[in-house]
Amino acid sequence: MRNQGLGSWPVRRARMSPHAIAIRHDGAELTYAELSRRVARLAHGLRATGVRPGDRVAYLGPNHPAYLETLFACGQVGAVFVPLNFRLTVPELDHALADSGATVLIHTPDHARTAAEVSGERLRRALPGDLLADDAEPLDVPVGQDDVCLLMYTSGSTGRPKAAMLTHGNLTWNSLNVLVETDLAGDERALVVAPLFHAAALGMICLPTLLKGGTVILHPAFDPGAVLHAVEHDRVTLMFGVPTMFEAIAAHPSWKSADLSSLRTLLCGGAPVPADTIDTYLARGLTFLQGYGMTETAPGALFLDRAHAVGKAGSAGVPSFFTDVRVVGPDGEPVPAGQRGEIVVSGRNVMKGYWGRPDATSDVLRDGWFHSGDVATVDDDGYFHVVDRLKDVIISGGENIYPAEVENELHAHPDVAACAVIGVPDPRWGEVGKAVVVAVPGSDSGEADLLAHLRTRLASYKVPKSVEFVPELPVTGSGKIRKAELRRRYA
Repeated sequence: MRNQGLGSWPVRRARMSPHAIAIRHDGAELTYAELSRRVARLAHGLRATGVRPGDRVAYLGPNHPAYLETLFACGQVGAVFVPLNFRLTVPELDHALADSGATVLIHTPDHARTAAEVSGERLRRALPGDLLADDAEPLDVPVGQDDVCLLMYTSGSTGRPKAAMLTHGNLTWNSLNVLVETDLAGDERALVVAPLFHAAALGMICLPTLLKGGTVILHPAFDPGAVLHAVEHDRVTLMFGVPTMFEAIAAHPSWKSADLSSLRTLLCGGAPVPADTIDTYLARGLTFLQGYGMTETAPGALFLDRAHAVGKAGSAGVPSFFTDVRVVGPDGEPVPAGQRGEIVVSGRNVMKGYWGRPDATSDVLRDGWFHSGDVATVDDDGYFHVVDRLKDVIISGGENIYPAEVENELHAHPDVAACAVIGVPDPRWGEVGKAVVVAVPGSDSGEADLLAHLRTRLASYKVPKSVEFVPELPVTGSGKIRKAELRRRYA
């Protein structure tokens, strides 16, 4: 085949194991042969609408077979897939659609109203089945490993979301890393409850399982009771989640009586797993495999394997098999063991750059290395320990919240003279946002007013949980806000 991208995956797997179950969703199943046919029909449908190589096709909806069908169909046509976070507001979705230049928006029925509200006169909106053509013969458009496969939006420190250009090679090599590190088998039954618009759910569990020939069990949303039921009923062997998800599962009334004997692998990311959570799962004979990564690395970079999951608990592991990771000083040279430096990553899984953002790309991709902005140390055994962040990102329940984006919207309120958003500890979410605000003299807006203002402009998880009004913000001599001081003051 001339198509060396993800679009060829269903075709190749259908030849190898046509009757194996590829996807299970809401009581229905798709074999690899059926998936291959549906992908080909959608690819023909997209081409009939005028979609050509390089064009962008967006998807709006929860975890659903249509997500994967659209992803693979785009790969067959040579188009670029744009998964959208369905939790975003219409203005936020408008930005992503305009920024990506998407010409087609495929949406699930439950998001029809939102799809109708987004801007774009030339944007074609369609339900998953609307574009299925009769022709089920796979397309073989030339696609190479270096061609862009999808644009995955990640909020940036500048306050506007930007899209990481992940190539077909990025996603393939990341999947190979996962297969090497986790020993995934062909009989895996992988439960996907984390949203596929995030790189972790797609790259760390869904694509590797499909590459290996296992079954992906899609749930539209996370529910701890539904997870425990699925583990028993579907004999789940593999799942991914962030720490707060695993904590909610363990706190569910069915936890102690649930049959978890089928589980072989628990992947956890987004934030460090608390020690008491590790102990709770160890008591059930389950061990977390943790790691470190980001959207820009598709997403794996470091991995803590099963053999060292307990002995090196608290570390992020070692570099993934086909990936190089270093901790470097300001001069770009590796620092000695135990000394802090910035994490930089190199490998075939590192993104091509940010879509339409050459300056932002050159800021982070330098001399073949992706500069993460995160700070770590490396111990004498070569294990990485993430200790701080150069960026001000807040990690709340596994979701990244970028203060600059929230601050931009706060500044739009007429009663806000100055503001800063910081992360403060939270027993449930790990961190939550806190807005520190200097009000315009004589204004009477309170905390409820500002939070209500933000809820109309931002996804709910980005809205701070509290507001502190202060007479002035601490600043440096050059006028920059001292966020470290604010964190010390309110943490």
